[in-house]
Amino acid sequence: MSTSTPPRLRCSAEFAQLADQLWNGVAAGDEYAATEVVLRALDDGLEPESVLLDVIAAVQGKVGEEWAANRISVAQEHAATSINERAVAALALHPAARRTPTLGRITVACVDGEWHALPARLVAEVLKLRGWQVDYLGAQVPAPHLISHLHTTKADAVALSSSIATRLPTAHAAITACQAVGVPVLVGGAAFGPDGRYGRLLGAEAWAPDARTAADRLAEGPLPRPQVDHQQMDDLPHLADQEYTMVTRNSDNLVRTVFHALEDAFPAMRVYDDIQRERTAEDLAHIVEFLATALYLGDEKLFTWFITWTAQILVARGVPAQSLPPALNLFARELKDFPRAARILQRGVEALTTAPQTTTGKPA
Repeated sequence: MSTSTPPRLRCSAEFAQLADQLWNGVAAGDEYAATEVVLRALDDGLEPESVLLDVIAAVQGKVGEEWAANRISVAQEHAATSINERAVAALALHPAARRTPTLGRITVACVDGEWHALPARLVAEVLKLRGWQVDYLGAQVPAPHLISHLHTTKADAVALSSSIATRLPTAHAAITACQAVGVPVLVGGAAFGPDGRYGRLLGAEAWAPDARTAADRLAEGPLPRPQVDHQQMDDLPHLADQEYTMVTRNSDNLVRTVFHALEDAFPAMRVYDDIQRERTAEDLAHIVEFLATALYLGDEKLFTWFITWTAQILVARGVPAQSLPPALNLFARELKDFPRAARILQRGVEALTTAPQTTTGKPA
C-alpha cells in the first residue's frame, strides 16, 4: 500500500469491489474463496477495521436483504452468516490484526435468547483493534452467567447486543443486573431501535448504532457510573397494569384460540396444507411476542412496524397478507379487557391498510 494514500481515502471503490468478491464467495457457499478475499485484503495493507466493517459487515447486511426479499432461503442465510463468521475469525488471527491491549477491559455479550452473534463479534474485534482487552462471551448469555463473569474480571463496561426486539425485556433485566454490580452498559443492535430509543428507555448508559461508533464512544472516556439501586420498574411504570405479564403468561392459549378461530374469519385457511398451517401458527406466535414487547415498552410503533414488516415478508414469498387483519381482530376480541393491548392491535390493523407492500423498513 502506498504510504501517500491514507486508508480512509482509498476505501470506497476498493471496499465495494472487495465486498462484491466476498459476496460471490458467500453466495456460493465457498468458505475458502470468502476467507481468501479477506486475507488478501489484509496482505495488501488494508486496515483490518475497515475490512471488518466496510467489507464483511456490508456483505452480512446484504445477506439479510436477500433473505427478506426471498432471494435466499433461511438455510442459505445461516450458511452465509457462518462463512462471514469464519471470515472474521480468519481476520482476527492475521498478523495485521494483532494488538497489545493498552486500555481497559470490556465484556461483549449477546442478550439471553439472542442468537445473532455476528454484530457482537464485530464489536469485540473492533475494540481489540483499538487496544481494549475484550472478553467476548458470544450468543445467548444468561444474565446470571454474565454477572458472575463481571465479578471475576472487574470489567470497565459491558457492550450488550440484541438484534431481535422481542429480547428487549430480557435485555432490560441484564442491563439492570449489570448496573446493580456497578458496571455501566453500552447497548447496540437493531433491537434497540435505529436511534437507540429503547436503549435509553431501558436505562443503558450509552447506545451505539454500529461497532465503529461503539469504539469511538468508549474512546471518549469512561461511561457514566450506574445507580446501583436502579430497578426495572423505575423505567417502565406502566407495567403496573399487568397487561404485559398476563399476555405473556397466556400466550400459548391465545395462539391456540386464534388459530382455530381464524379458519372462520379467513376461509382461505381451510385449504392450507400442513406446512402452511404450521407457518400460520408460527406467525401468530410472533404476533403475540411483539404485542407483549410493545406492552412492555409502552410503544405502539414497535408493533405497527413489525406487523407491516410481516406483511411485506409474506408478500415477498407470494403469501397473501389479507390474513393479518382478521388475526389481529381475533386477538383483540380475546384481549378486550386489556385496553393497551386492544389499542395496539387496532393500530396494527390501521397500519396494514396504509402500508406499502415492499420488503424494506425499520422500526419507526
